[in-house]
Amino acid sequence: MTLFDKFFGLKAITLSAALSMTASLALAGDNNISASQIVDALKPKPVTRGLSVGPQADTTAQAKEAAFLNTVRNRSTRSLSTGEREQIAELAATKPKIDLEIQFDYNSADIAKTSVASVQALGKALSDPALKGSTFVIAGHTDAIGSEEYNQGLSERRADTIKKYLVQNYGLNGNDLVTVGYGKTKLKDAANGADPINRRVQVVNMDTKTAAK
Repeated sequence: MTLFDKFFGLKAITLSAALSMTASLALAGDNNISASQIVDALKPKPVTRGLSVGPQADTTAQAKEAAFLNTVRNRSTRSLSTGEREQIAELAATKPKIDLEIQFDYNSADIAKTSVASVQALGKALSDPALKGSTFVIAGHTDAIGSEEYNQGLSERRADTIKKYLVQNYGLNGNDLVTVGYGKTKLKDAANGADPINRRVQVVNMDTKTAAK
């Protein structure tokens, strides 16, 4: 074996080891969300009121939000109108939230085995004293593949699956979990509609009154 062959062989082994390590790190990072990360993301943030917004206006806005949320509690996800879904999205826009890349079996609402750990982390987080008792929206989203009607129904079933799992396995109050499906209407990456990043479950903490200062 020539010196060149020995050198080339050593480089090949080194490169192979590096690629193997990189692949392992990437795999280890999959579904690596922790309960503490979810808690931190969903904790109510301090609310800074403008000079023109007084306590009375703030209280009135909270009362309107609470009244609306009460109308959608314990409602079937499929019973929500387009207007109600949009109103939920509008309220959720300013609330603490987190996108979880929870995968489901193909064309199914069954949670994929690779994503069970993420759902379990969510259950632990929502059971944390820092969050327990708040009202949460669980919103299902799909990618852009398929018809609007099909994706709408699929996103609703997937949101309902997450709620059922949390209630059954973590004893969470179903009244505090509002589910909604958006199908492919709110893509995270609209330029790449088929990207898996669009297939997600967004969790929003709707109760931020305790954070007001």
